[in-house]
Amino acid sequence: MASVTSLDVAREAGVSQSAVSRTFTPGASVSVETRAKVLEAARALGYRPNKIARSLITRRSGIVGIVVAYLDNLYYPNVLEKLSRELQQNGFHALMFFTHQSSDKMDAVLGELLEYQVDGLIMVSAGLSSEFAAKCASSGIPVVLFNRTLDDKTLSAVSSDNVDGGEKVARFLLCCGHERIAYLAGWPGSSTDRDRRMGFTRILSDHGRTLYREDVGHYDREEACAATRRLFATPPFPDALFCANDHMAVAALDVLRHELGLAVPRDVAVIGYDNAPMAAWPSYSLTTVTQPPETMVPEAVRILLENIEASAPRPEQVKFTGELILRGTTRGCL
Repeated sequence: MASVTSLDVAREAGVSQSAVSRTFTPGASVSVETRAKVLEAARALGYRPNKIARSLITRRSGIVGIVVAYLDNLYYPNVLEKLSRELQQNGFHALMFFTHQSSDKMDAVLGELLEYQVDGLIMVSAGLSSEFAAKCASSGIPVVLFNRTLDDKTLSAVSSDNVDGGEKVARFLLCCGHERIAYLAGWPGSSTDRDRRMGFTRILSDHGRTLYREDVGHYDREEACAATRRLFATPPFPDALFCANDHMAVAALDVLRHELGLAVPRDVAVIGYDNAPMAAWPSYSLTTVTQPPETMVPEAVRILLENIEASAPRPEQVKFTGELILRGTTRGCL
């Protein structure tokens, strides 16, 4: 039995073939009456639009690539779900690619992206080198960084205001009277760690203070555990610990409470960053700075889709101010 074509639907509905095409194209202009006729004819004939055939005509695949470096941090699965839903509501589908931070791995991902002819690219939890960005641009692939920034103003990015978030944490800890304030860093080369640390240490410096101790956890649970052990290896211990994200903060809490026998927040206050779902779990009740995906995700998708439609790149860099959420790992200000 021959498959039903758009021409068959057009004849059944008494409209042009282009009207059928517009009916099944998200965002295309078509009257309510025509749309109803086409959908009824399509239902009666059992017609399903051929997205592959349409992509050959429009030179659009309807696919957005999402590049992810890791999913251990529970903040990112939440983000990916929201990104996929937001793209789907706008007529696009997400295709996920996993990579590492090394440039050779990123080059391999670019090759795959070109093979799938993605219409755009969102980088989530993955750094983006200037070289990779240039290759994407030369290939005509719009890129939006999510929760990452580059100094290159020709690139689009959506992130929280990490400098402001670090400043909020420092002011709060100083207000609470903490004297020995430590910092657990993420990836030292990442914009998120750089900016959170910058804001944090700037406020400490403004008050004549410096970090009591500092170590690196690379946004990894096991490395964060090891770094916490080093930070608390010798007394007097830090009386406050700011972790560059929640994933490391909950690792630090496990070490502090269950290995070192310290009481949180009586002996040491702990603050994270992200407001990942586990931060609100009663077992952790972690004080943290929010990165609201419910506002950041729609903005990232808007920027990407506008750049897909644009004849020339229109880069935007948007920052959202995060809120310091007070929970059980800190005490109130004195």
